[in-house]
Formats: sequence, C-alpha cells, structure tokens
Amino acid sequence: MNSRWSKPVLFLLCTLPFCVLVYNGFTNNLTANPIKEITHFTGEWALRFLLITLSITPLRKITRKNALIRFRRMLGLFAFFYACLHFSTYLVLDQFFDWNEIVLDVAKRPYITVGFSAFVLLIPLAVTSTNKMAQRLGNNWRRLHSLIYPIAVLVIFHYLWLVKADILPPVIYGLILCLLLVLRWPGLKLGKRPVLRHT
Repeated sequence: MNSRWSKPVLFLLCTLPFCVLVYNGFTNNLTANPIKEITHFTGEWALRFLLITLSITPLRKITRKNALIRFRRMLGLFAFFYACLHFSTYLVLDQFFDWNEIVLDVAKRPYITVGFSAFVLLIPLAVTSTNKMAQRLGNNWRRLHSLIYPIAVLVIFHYLWLVKADILPPVIYGLILCLLLVLRWPGLKLGKRPVLRHT
C-alpha cells in the first residue's frame, strides 16, 4: 500500500475503461449505435468511480488502512474525467453544439436536467481538488466536497430515468450508494473491536 508504485498502477487501472473504449472505436466494435454506446459506457464508468470514491472512507475504517485515503482524490478526478467524456459525447456527437436544442433538453427532459446538474456540481469539486485549494478554503473545502453525496444521488436518478425497461443496473447502483451512505454515518462504528482478555 505504501509502495511508490501504488499510485501509478492505480492510475493505469483507472485508464483501462478509456483504453477499451478507444480500442472498440478503432476496431468498429461500438455496436450499431456507437453514440449511444459511448454515452452509456462513459456515464456508467463515471458513476462507478463516484461510488468507488465514496467507498474509500468506509474501507479505511473497516480495514484500518489509513493509506487508502491517498487514492481518494485520484479516483474522484477519474469520476470527473469520465463524466466529462459522457457530457462531451452528448454535446458534440449527439447534439453537434446545438445550444438551443441542448437548453430545451435540459429544461424539458428530467433525466438530462438531473444529469446536467450533477455534472455542473462536479466541476467545483474537480477545480478545488488540490492541496493548495484545500488549505485556502479551510473548513469550507470539506463543506464543498460534501456535494459528492447529492451528486451521486442525482446520477442514480439520471440513470434510472434514462433507461426504458431494464432498471436493474441503476437499482443495484442505488442500493450500493445507500449502503455506502449508511457505512459513512458518523455514529456508526466500523473496524475491528478490541479483544477482551479475561483474567
């Protein structure tokens, strides 16, 4: 965990979904509807990285491996990276920078409204992810980054309202999010209990 190679290895692992997407694009393996496939693929990975980021604190408490906290920022930034790819696919490939249509979409279609809201809320988290910004904002930095909770909820609803028939994947992700929120509850004690020795 303390190895100097841990972060580079994690970085490479986090780029694997993007590499798979690029490979599928060059090999014409993006199904009959490539735009829909890219949109779904990048959006789902953005959600996965959000949930992985949220899992760091419970895992740290359960395993008592404080070094896990070193990876939270990188995982959060990868969530933003895949969210940017997701939004860029919609903006460029789907709407071709048709701003009037985009505004109408955001205003009239609930799943786009909540998805766009989640993306906008992610931006200040990504911008203020550096140590300097954390020091400059002080306690406000922690308050700002607590936005990750409502963002994750919005993303779940975005996914749920997007699918037409198969609601199982967003429901599963929603249950995972609920579990993570319960595990992060301040009053919940996690980790190993001390062993009682009888004399």
